[in-house]
Amino acid sequence: MTVSLEQLRRCHFAVDLGAARTRVYVKGAGLVVDQPSVAAVNTRSGALIAVGEFAAQMTGRTPHYIRVVRPVSGGTVVDIEMAQRMLRHLLGDKTRRALRRNLRLRAAACTPHDADPLAQRATIETLVGLGARRVELVDTLIAAAIGCGMPVERPEASMIMVCGAAATQVAVLSLGSIVTAERIPVGGEAVDHAIVQHLRHEHKLMLPSQSVWPLQLALSGNGLTPQGPAQTEIHGRDVATGTARSVRIDTAAVRDAIQTPLTAVLDGIGRMLRDCPPDLVADLADRGVTMVGGSALLPGFDQMLRRATGMPVHIAERPDICAAQGLGAMLEGRIEPLVLNPLAA
Repeated sequence: MTVSLEQLRRCHFAVDLGAARTRVYVKGAGLVVDQPSVAAVNTRSGALIAVGEFAAQMTGRTPHYIRVVRPVSGGTVVDIEMAQRMLRHLLGDKTRRALRRNLRLRAAACTPHDADPLAQRATIETLVGLGARRVELVDTLIAAAIGCGMPVERPEASMIMVCGAAATQVAVLSLGSIVTAERIPVGGEAVDHAIVQHLRHEHKLMLPSQSVWPLQLALSGNGLTPQGPAQTEIHGRDVATGTARSVRIDTAAVRDAIQTPLTAVLDGIGRMLRDCPPDLVADLADRGVTMVGGSALLPGFDQMLRRATGMPVHIAERPDICAAQGLGAMLEGRIEPLVLNPLAA
């Protein structure tokens, strides 16, 4: 069955289940949850110890009987039961009670553009476990484009790039629909992994996971561009001895390590543009690309994309929550009826 805007307006809440963060929009209340998609579980008793920010802080710091898990990977729910438990705790008793007052509780959710039926079913079952009688699925690309205010309903090209933790999705939209799209299995996690591997191989240093993002910011004010400081000091664990050690690393070498996974993103954009009608590509020369998603904030990523494509590149005002805001606009009825590229539920 095909979801319509009228069906979305009947929904009471919407969920954007991302690999990095989970966001919940409640109709009439706005964005009520914006937390990491992380849960900490006691493996001895099965009890849920923490979720969200607190659970994320526990990563790599727990005793052996406490396991930190991520029930969502690449926009797909991989552990339905844990995802339900995580959402219940993130919503809180007050919000759950308010939602349960609706006898025919309806929910909406984002799913990746190329999500297969099993991935869609996992998202639906997760929200059904929270009490939803009906779940509508919306393409993440459409939700993000609406959330950042792109005029996707017009007969001209709009290019959206959703930079996620596990993957990057890019699409050209026109008349409220996706003309062509590409999913590249490279995201913020691949960039983090490239930095960690570079430090391990070149400096024999294991970097704590919480130190990767500060290192990216320390590269320079322009991130991936070469005008930053020549070196920066990093603290980590020596691979051979296991002791704490500080090293000064060459930021140019780290930039080169980051460039490798990002090249795959540029290749994916090229493949998508080759499949796009020439008239729409001509529109993009003026309108450019809008970047959304948490990884869009990677320092210098927009400059690199601008140099490679020759098109204007813009970062949304709040790139991390655009998809949730787009779902909220659909629930509240703040968009034109033409705008929707639904998924089959």
